[in-house]
Amino acid sequence: MPNDDPARRSITELIAERANSTPAFPAVVEDGERLTYGALDAQASLLAHRLRALGAGRERIVALVLPRSAHLVVAALAALRAGAAYAPFDLATPAERLAAMLEDAEPSVVVTRATYGPRLTSGAWATVMLDSEAEGPIQPTAAPEIRNEPSDLAYVIYTSGSTGRPKGVEITHASLLNLVRWHHAEFAVTAADRAPLLASPGFDASVWEMWPYLAAGASLHVAPELTRMEAEALRDWLVAQEITLAFVATPLAERMLTLPWPAATRLRTLLTGADTLHHRPPPGLPFGLVNNYGPTECTVVATSGIVPPGPLAEGLPSIGWPIANVRAYVLDERRRLLPPGQDGELYLGGAGVARGYRHLPELTAERFVPDPFGPPGTRLYRTGDRARCQPDGSLAFLGRLDEQVKIRGHRIEPDEIVAALHAHPGVETGAVTALPGPDGELRLVAYVVAQPGASLTPTALRATLQARLPDYMLPAVFIPLDTLPLTASGKVDRERLPTPETVETLCDPEFVAPRTVVENRLAPLVAGLLGVGRVGVSDNFFLLGGHSLLGTQLIARLRDAFGVDLPLRTIFDHPTVADLAAEIEQALLRRMEVA
Repeated sequence: MPNDDPARRSITELIAERANSTPAFPAVVEDGERLTYGALDAQASLLAHRLRALGAGRERIVALVLPRSAHLVVAALAALRAGAAYAPFDLATPAERLAAMLEDAEPSVVVTRATYGPRLTSGAWATVMLDSEAEGPIQPTAAPEIRNEPSDLAYVIYTSGSTGRPKGVEITHASLLNLVRWHHAEFAVTAADRAPLLASPGFDASVWEMWPYLAAGASLHVAPELTRMEAEALRDWLVAQEITLAFVATPLAERMLTLPWPAATRLRTLLTGADTLHHRPPPGLPFGLVNNYGPTECTVVATSGIVPPGPLAEGLPSIGWPIANVRAYVLDERRRLLPPGQDGELYLGGAGVARGYRHLPELTAERFVPDPFGPPGTRLYRTGDRARCQPDGSLAFLGRLDEQVKIRGHRIEPDEIVAALHAHPGVETGAVTALPGPDGELRLVAYVVAQPGASLTPTALRATLQARLPDYMLPAVFIPLDTLPLTASGKVDRERLPTPETVETLCDPEFVAPRTVVENRLAPLVAGLLGVGRVGVSDNFFLLGGHSLLGTQLIARLRDAFGVDLPLRTIFDHPTVADLAAEIEQALLRRMEVA
């Protein structure tokens, strides 16, 4: 039953209208395959009936353990059509962490595929395998007659938690719809637009990538996994797919700004955020750059602003102004409003504020506080971020007030990593912080105090962490300490923690020195990029703290050092110095044969 009030029309109703008016228009494009709006509507409605039969409904959770794909879009829409909220989880999540999040979410149903089923623990929920032949009785393809209230739960995103366990942020339909309507108005979205699906499902940017475009009848294009990690490859893909609006997380977006772009590209706006923007776009780009800021607790985007081209003048680019129906305040310790020019904590209010944290009433009360500036009963979210209101009303982001950090767009609580470190039997205690690496990007540094008689190695420590944490939470460097420096109050004195440049870092004992000419040139390149003292020929690039963005930089350095142009996939397939050196040698031989 459609809603008669256009202003309150739900996401599912908006998409249903598109399916009725343009059923043959592509909704999702993946690997050259087109899922039309008509097919999306039918598949989501069919799955919604199955979910309803298994207990899904209002204020219940449907967990999605699926990759970025058309299947993810269908399943998320089906959950909403069933009247439930959806909670997406990344496939790369370690099994122990995934089990803890599922237990906390208490889903009625888990939707996945048979391929991923073995990674899931059993629980008090039903499981739907999208590729299972046992589909059950035939269900009607018309959507269930469900009408969600604006205050109903729409989705839950899990973020890193300072207690050592992830916490689920609960977002309502009203907040989600506010994001969608602001996006439509701000960026003039129409059915002719094309947008990429780049973000991992468990990252709240995926919410922003999906619903505004599907609600407008535009098409989503699923980028290949490796393409979305490499600046040049992503640029070429965006141009080839004729993408018009794209969100790219800040570290990768900054690299893309330095690339040459064809004047004929259809991209008109590059949206960025999730980390501190350090650079302004150069003149001459065929698209505009918009910087965005918003914690998960405020429905993805809270502030937004165009970044004009030109050199960096005074300070960093601003994070813009509050979006529609969102309010931002810079307050002092007593929650009094500070005038422009003074630093304080950023509080956010209005339509984007989340309901709170799932099953964490005390933390919810601590972070979501009464709003002294709004109507009775409204709340402000304490971001924990330092900010300053500038004379033009825009906001300057000044960093964190607490120990929380952002690495490659992911919000990380160092205490969660410390809790995982304690699972290693040889660790007595530890601390984790974020420091700039050789490339200027933040990286995680772990400080470990060993149990008496224990011998710690980076490989063993990373193995312990990999079983419990996603890759972006793995420290790049481990520093052994006899004791942690403490303040007078007994807390870790982070100012007295040594930097990797001033002390010996942990190394694996089975170090094998470079043997060939190529290995001797390659090993220092890898060590310098990762900021470690030395790299042996059997050391794994990713186990030393490498990741996809550093991998793209390594590819560029190999091009300069050896004159070979290797695809990024090479580092994933051959991550050790020995194997990568062999690939370089083969490339050099092929070049000589051609010459």
